[in-house]
Amino acid sequence: MSTVAVIKEHIEMTPGVCGGRPRIAGHRITVQNIVVWYEQMGMSPDEILLHYPSINLSDIYAALAYYYDHREEIRKQIEDDECFALEMKKTSISLVQQKLRSQHER
Repeated sequence: MSTVAVIKEHIEMTPGVCGGRPRIAGHRITVQNIVVWYEQMGMSPDEILLHYPSINLSDIYAALAYYYDHREEIRKQIEDDECFALEMKKTSISLVQQKLRSQHER
């Protein structure tokens, strides 16, 4: 079995599921999630597995392999999501902030 076939066994993209982004087959855990946990949060594959026992170690390594083959695409998705989150933070008031304001106004 070729490497590509192994990765395809673990990674799928379905329009309408997780925005069509690559994800672990049968789950809503995206390749991007795995990358963020691994690279940005410093979690090892074993630590990711402890937090998400419904997947297996080969899923995690397949997600990382997919990422390394599509680095620019995944990095762009991460950057876009970070920009979106910053914009939302600038233009939205959290429910906690709303509650605090309403209590302060009393």
